[in-house]
Amino acid sequence: MIDHFFSVPSGRPACIAVFMSGSGTNAEALLRYCSEHPENGCRVTLLVTDAPETSRARRLSADWGVPLLEHDIRAFYAARGETAISLVSERRRAIRAEWTDCLRSLLAPHTVDFGVLAGFVTLCNITADLPCLNVHPGDLTVEENGRRILAGLHFRPVETAILAGFSSLRSSVILAQPFEGNGEAEMDSGPVLGVSTPVPVDLDGESVAALAAVRGARQHAPYRDRLRDVAARNLERLKIEGDHVVLPRVVADFAAGRFGRDRNGGLYFREAEQWLPCRTVEYGRDGRNVLA
Repeated sequence: MIDHFFSVPSGRPACIAVFMSGSGTNAEALLRYCSEHPENGCRVTLLVTDAPETSRARRLSADWGVPLLEHDIRAFYAARGETAISLVSERRRAIRAEWTDCLRSLLAPHTVDFGVLAGFVTLCNITADLPCLNVHPGDLTVEENGRRILAGLHFRPVETAILAGFSSLRSSVILAQPFEGNGEAEMDSGPVLGVSTPVPVDLDGESVAALAAVRGARQHAPYRDRLRDVAARNLERLKIEGDHVVLPRVVADFAAGRFGRDRNGGLYFREAEQWLPCRTVEYGRDGRNVLA
């Protein structure tokens, strides 16, 4: 028996809340895709930001006519005497739980079927309340000894792939999981619903050995070195050729109820009314490919 990750609403499109913290290019790609493909049966009905003063959420809300929910996490922590929002202490974790409870209250008046974490920095257990898809700059199907080696935040997945000698990169879309403690154990651990087609790595004239030497010489973050520069260029290309392609298409298929799992947690994709077991689904601009 296959259980759907998401059941299609009856008589209306699926209502999506998009969570964002920064430039919102992934959010904008999803807004554009839903607008251009109304037949997919999903629409963005709410934008949510934890960084109202620095993100582009207000501009996207105005440009696309989508309601905006602002819940400033740094202001929330500062009002409680904390200058940092990391989860390294019990007190900061307690504040994160309080912040999340407030977010739940703010979301309550809105109809939201599932969420999309599109560059949303804050770890948040809203993922325990409703399904949340998360886009990630790395191929999370790649494992060593059962560990996803391209998990991690910010530049880490791209730098890891470059230094491992990968010839290409992929973006992944996962079903985000609730977390405990500092969240490290659960980070990027959900089912990998989709990956982009490969995006070639560009070393910009450098060798892997030279970039590895740069990493070996690092001392204190934030890093402003040649490895970070090469990673940043590849990350930007991956966002355009990977994130912006795979995220909207996975969202559409998720809204249509095409993803499911068996009793052992195995992933399935519904194609032509048939459930197909798969490792993940590869998405390109012109179609999809179920990967066994």
